[in-house]
Amino acid sequence: MPLAITLSGLENAADLAQLQALAQKLSLPICDISKPGACAPSRFSLSFINQPSLIALSLTASSARETPLLSENAEEPHLATNSLGTNDSETDSAEMDFAGYSTHSSKILALSSTREEFKGNIHIDFVHGKLGHRREFGGGRGQPLARAIGLKHGANPTVVDATAGLGRDAFVLASLGAQVTMIERSPILAALLDDGLKRLAAELGFSEPGLSDIAEQQLHLVHANAIEWLQNQTENRPDVVYMDPMYPHRSKSALVKKEMRALRALVGDDEDSALLLQAARCCALKRVVVKRPKGAPLIGDGNNPVKPSGNVQSKNTRYDIYSVIPSV
Repeated sequence: MPLAITLSGLENAADLAQLQALAQKLSLPICDISKPGACAPSRFSLSFINQPSLIALSLTASSARETPLLSENAEEPHLATNSLGTNDSETDSAEMDFAGYSTHSSKILALSSTREEFKGNIHIDFVHGKLGHRREFGGGRGQPLARAIGLKHGANPTVVDATAGLGRDAFVLASLGAQVTMIERSPILAALLDDGLKRLAAELGFSEPGLSDIAEQQLHLVHANAIEWLQNQTENRPDVVYMDPMYPHRSKSALVKKEMRALRALVGDDEDSALLLQAARCCALKRVVVKRPKGAPLIGDGNNPVKPSGNVQSKNTRYDIYSVIPSV
């Protein structure tokens, strides 16, 4: 069993109802670990954890400046991910609406693993930690991501983040004034994003002004296959489509961290990035921006990479900028 909803036996009635609704929404089995032998162990699990007060580690070297997600605690062994998601072409495009699944103010939905090679905890927190620090001190509209998207001279473009993952870059863009639609085809990551957005919306009166407005007005989530979703956009096309596909495999001398290995084990590789880039260029009105590690190959089909019209670079990251393909 690769993934299950996990119950500890300590959930209150509200927690239990939310987890049962989530299991039904995602078609996942429920495993009550308080009953020995009640279910087979799973590689990964989704469960509620208390608002963490744990020492957090960054997801990858390229995201060390962003939100802290991983914590290794013997009592709450859980991990972290970022991806285009699974290629689930049968998943209907839908605004995320987990019926009966509402935010519990002190609880966070977390993806977990007890396996030594994946052991860790992932949850989405738009407010605190390194993502909060980046929001305040990350350089504003002068940072490379904002420059690549075209956030200059007061411009607030509409942006589709076609590979939402954990929503870090989407949130930064929304906090800088862009209207952002996050597309995530992995139902697991979409559930985590939905939980993070609900907790962000609940920040009214508890954090800095405007955070809840971002969740309610500037940052929206759609659970869909991004290629199909972009191809179906004939009206309300975005100014910019942003892509951050799964980073390329590395050699043994530079293995990706265990969180990314766990992601690949759970949702697989991004093998259709070239198709996504084509759909993005046909949908966007102004530009397409693709985030890559510095030195990584261009996205393309085999030996025919698609050359960008330019790029913006930071220390470890390259933002390739592609022109749009005019509609016929």
